[in-house]
Amino acid sequence: MTMTWPAKLAPVSRALDILSDEGFRLFFPLAAIHGALWPLLWVVAFGFELPFAKEIPPGVWHVHEMTIGTFGAALVGFITTAVPEWTDTERLRGRVLLVLAALWGVARLIGLVGGEALGILGAVCELLWIAALIAYLVRVSFLKRTTRLVGFIFWISALFIAEAVTRYGFLTIETHAELAGHAAHIAGFIFLGILGIALARITVPVTNLVLDPSEQTSPFRPHPGRMNLAPALVAVLVAGEALGLSEPTTGYLFIAAGAAFMDRVAEAFIGKKIVRAEILALAGTSTFAGLGLMLIGTAQLGWPATRLGGLHLALMGGLGLGILSVFAIAGLRHTGQALGFVRQTRAAMLLLAAAVLLRAVPEIWPTDLLPVAPYALVAVLWAAAFLLWLKVYWPFFRNPRTFEQDGC
Repeated sequence: MTMTWPAKLAPVSRALDILSDEGFRLFFPLAAIHGALWPLLWVVAFGFELPFAKEIPPGVWHVHEMTIGTFGAALVGFITTAVPEWTDTERLRGRVLLVLAALWGVARLIGLVGGEALGILGAVCELLWIAALIAYLVRVSFLKRTTRLVGFIFWISALFIAEAVTRYGFLTIETHAELAGHAAHIAGFIFLGILGIALARITVPVTNLVLDPSEQTSPFRPHPGRMNLAPALVAVLVAGEALGLSEPTTGYLFIAAGAAFMDRVAEAFIGKKIVRAEILALAGTSTFAGLGLMLIGTAQLGWPATRLGGLHLALMGGLGLGILSVFAIAGLRHTGQALGFVRQTRAAMLLLAAAVLLRAVPEIWPTDLLPVAPYALVAVLWAAAFLLWLKVYWPFFRNPRTFEQDGC
């Protein structure tokens, strides 16, 4: 007896029900797959070119896809998972999440091949999912009469503007190529601002859980004035970049924002438990972001190193390790698992750090041993980090028994 189409599609429908039950289940795997495969294909299969990119430089497509693509999916998963918990509201699920994923996914397929002919479609899809995220945050803030989400509303609104300018540059690339590239990089710095306020929300409960697994006390209480220092200075930096201030002026702004991230690293010194992978991952995130921003600043002030090395440390390292840390921590806590990275998760983070260093160090300090970055190896290590994380966490995400296991 042959199976009917409804019977054949039942497992797919069940899987979609599970994955769309909460934002992290759907968007964290999507971000990991995109982050792993898109740069690997760009380097290994396409040879730094894109099949249908004629006017837009492939490098600009690459920056855009990594920020709005990989980090964008991580942002959707984080916001749609964390905000209901912070505000005690009903979470988005089902069709709403699938529509957001479809909008994001259409833009990613266009970006994969540099589909300039479908530029308007890609722009519409991209701006719609970002606008939907802003509308969701505004709606929750209004319903709960809270200002707790204002920081995220500000940064995601800034991301919308940066993406709109980038897409305008894409559509008029003949005359606005420089504008498109500049706006794409500003979007990356905006994500660093989002990272700053996310770390302020994540570091405190994670550190307290490490110090007191019973959750009976809160021994770690950071200085309130330091919690939002990094995103505040990144906001000043983004404003300076958007206004077109001189390179020496923005150079000092880069250094100040980087120093604020380095200040966050000090919070990791909590005694002997600093060796916990969860603490080191969050500290490493701030270290990469801080060093990268400061290197960009010193390069603009005349230090003999390229700005590109600092960009890769800050965006590839700070944001990359940041989202992998969020994936690992939230993935455990929202599926009812105890906090503690297994060996494969720790290995994934080491692979990512190795990829970042191999990519950035030759730009900062080229040597005879490593005169240029080994691009293929970097892409393979980067992809391996995300795919290894996905291998470990996928059974938790697709398991229906973890639906109500929320302990974050």
